[in-house]
Amino acid sequence: MSQSLSEQFLRLVQIMDDLREKCPWDKKQTIQTLRPLTLEETYELTDAITDENWQGIKEELGDVLLHILFYAKIGGEQQQFTLQQVIEGVCEKLIVRHPHIYGDVQVNNEEDVKRNWEQIKLQKEGKKSVFSGVPVSLPAVVKGARIQEKAAQVGFEWDNKEDVWKKVEEEMQELQEAVQSNNQAHVEEEFGDVLFSLINYARFLRIDAEGALEKTNKKFISRFMQMEEIATAKGKSLSEMSLPEMDAIWDEVKQKNKQLDTNA
Repeated sequence: MSQSLSEQFLRLVQIMDDLREKCPWDKKQTIQTLRPLTLEETYELTDAITDENWQGIKEELGDVLLHILFYAKIGGEQQQFTLQQVIEGVCEKLIVRHPHIYGDVQVNNEEDVKRNWEQIKLQKEGKKSVFSGVPVSLPAVVKGARIQEKAAQVGFEWDNKEDVWKKVEEEMQELQEAVQSNNQAHVEEEFGDVLFSLINYARFLRIDAEGALEKTNKKFISRFMQMEEIATAKGKSLSEMSLPEMDAIWDEVKQKNKQLDTNA
């Protein structure tokens, strides 16, 4: 007979206890040695999500869950917190942040929910700034989107996407002026402003800027590798080809992939 969810969870907790006690590698780990491994597991999960690989998502979620239990185990050993306290903490936080579910607050849509979250964080959780919850080490594109979302929840927001696009064009013009000035520091600053405004525009289009860029990265890698295969079949390497030759192969690959997408 299959075990219940709670039994499986307790089984995993016991396995973590066993590994920490008996496995030489697991016994040596600290929160600092686990940190880069956790980042790797998180990115593997995001890769699976991007590819909509449900089997991969299931496996990577298991790996992330194991890391959570590992940190909780070390926290208990260091007498900092227990796994039970971790679970209790997130339960209480979710209840407090959802007064429209566990209280008498009325909301009309998801934007009302987000605004309530920010007010609760500032008023009840002692946050000094709406940006307090934005991790310093977030990738820049993700961080840009989160910063903009946070500012929007307190009313610092554009009215419509048309105005946001005008801002993009304004920043692009300022970038071109900076390029003409030949001041590298100023060029870098204005280039950053263009990226930030494009991330904001993506938000108004309801597009995940980080996810969209990653899909483009994957598409470029796939097409480039197909170029390499075609060049090899012709007995050449890309480094031996002229740019017009490579462009011709690129167009061939691009057209081939468009036909496959159409037929899919």
